[in-house]
Amino acid sequence: MLTNEFPDRYINPYTDFGFKLLFGTPMNKDLLIGFLNSLLHLEHEITDVTYLNAEHLGMAELDRKAVFDVYCENTAGEKFIVEMQKAGQKFFKDRSVFYASFPIREQAKRGDWNYELKAVYTVGILNFVFDEDSDDENYFHHEVKLMDIHRKEVFYDKLTFVYLEMPKFHKSEDELVTLFDKWMFVLHNLSRLLERPAALQERIFTRLFEAAEIAKFTPVKRMEYEESLKVYRDLTNVIDTAEWKGEQRGLQKGREEGRKEGREEGREEGREEERLSNARKMKEMGLEYSFISRITGLSAEEIDAL
Repeated sequence: MLTNEFPDRYINPYTDFGFKLLFGTPMNKDLLIGFLNSLLHLEHEITDVTYLNAEHLGMAELDRKAVFDVYCENTAGEKFIVEMQKAGQKFFKDRSVFYASFPIREQAKRGDWNYELKAVYTVGILNFVFDEDSDDENYFHHEVKLMDIHRKEVFYDKLTFVYLEMPKFHKSEDELVTLFDKWMFVLHNLSRLLERPAALQERIFTRLFEAAEIAKFTPVKRMEYEESLKVYRDLTNVIDTAEWKGEQRGLQKGREEGRKEGREEGREEGREEERLSNARKMKEMGLEYSFISRITGLSAEEIDAL
């Protein structure tokens, strides 16, 4: 059963607190293992993971650093980056590839080394839709590998990017068939559920609903969650407002220069204004530059100049 009433019974997994509680803490690593096994087609199921340092520095002192939401490895030494991305950004794909370079480079060994690497998986749970796929409501699960264009075959199978466009997932409880469907349903609807759905009776979901129940939090944890929820709601409101303003500018420009051409140019201008407006509002909210940069794609220097 779904509800829009407040207060919520279960946490919102799109908040930093909620996502890291479910997937980024050793006490709940079985949830991360269950999710990854339902998502990835690995030769052997993941039976255990070890959480690794989420903050990574470049090779040189002046190199940029990467901060992952969740970073771990399994018993075979394969690396997994799992991130919740709340809003689109201009160079999101570039950032994703850049982040994947850290677990690759850190495998380098001193002395004689034959360059053998362990597999690296990047999983992005996206609360937005790629522009190029916005017209295809059924294509939300992207699995990307290096491919030989001529042969149409995977050229290198140790580097995998998986992106889940969550706004496109619309299955109801009655339509859930696979374990992956059920995970998608939970992530998409958790904060609006009044109770555990009958279709989600697997043991792993028993653990998830127990961990996600807000009433079981200590006062300190509840305060931390409420603060994280406020940041999420403020960010969502900023993005929604900027998008609306961008659309209005596009429509106005379309009336003046021709509907089709004006909408295309207006949307582009609106996206850029949206980025700057989002960054400006988040800066006023006192959020860290690294967080603002992750959301908007702006550099620290550009944010500082706002």
